[in-house]
This record gives sequence, C-alpha cells and structure tokens, in this order.
Amino acid sequence: MKSFVPTDVVPEPAVATAMPVGIARMEKQFEGEIVGRSATLFTSAFDQSSGAGTYVAMESFEGELNGRAGAFNFAHSATTSGEDRVAEFFVIVAGSGTGALTGITGGGGMTVDADGSHRLWFDYELG
Repeated sequence: MKSFVPTDVVPEPAVATAMPVGIARMEKQFEGEIVGRSATLFTSAFDQSSGAGTYVAMESFEGELNGRAGAFNFAHSATTSGEDRVAEFFVIVAGSGTGALTGITGGGGMTVDADGSHRLWFDYELG
C-alpha cells in the first residue's frame, strides 16, 4: 500500500452506531504477476480499539496482469473480529477492462500480511 488518506466525507444523515463509518482514498503499487497501480475508494465501519469491523472497497487498476496490459475495476470486502478475515467478497467488474484486458471477468482474493502488505490474486477469463 502506497498511501491511505482518510477523507472528510461522512454519511448523511448522521446515524449513531457502535462503530464509526469512514471513507478513505488508497493508492497501491503492485509487483509480481500483477504489475501496476490502483486507486481505491475505501469505506469501513471499524473499531480501532478492538480491530473489529467490515470494509468495502472499489479499486481501479492499471498495469499488467500476467503480461497483459490494460485497466479494469474490481470490488472487494471482508469482515474481521480483529483476529481473522471472514465473509470475503472479491469480483472483477464486468465490462470495465481496457487494452489487452478488455472483456476480463472473474474474481480473486486478497490477504494482508502483518506488515500491511496486500497480496492479491485474480481468477479471471478474457472474453
């Protein structure tokens, strides 16, 4: 992850819950079979003290996937109690591919290392 910048955007109307909702912008840099960068809109309901919460993210990726250059969007979410990662969702947005990634569909997954490194993989088809 290259940057994580919380925004001033807040849900309206304000609704008080046990976990605050926040919105941030992220930038990621990728190396390996996935080379490039992504811009992410990141939303979460998260409790800093316990590490529990859920996030939903929409990423716009540009670069190369297994040597194919282009861009596409993907969405992902997960929930944690602070010690785990459950209820994961990961999907490539159909119709969003450009260049050699035009027609890309499918899914994938992500793990987050203890140092904060994000590791992604894509299970995809090109139509």
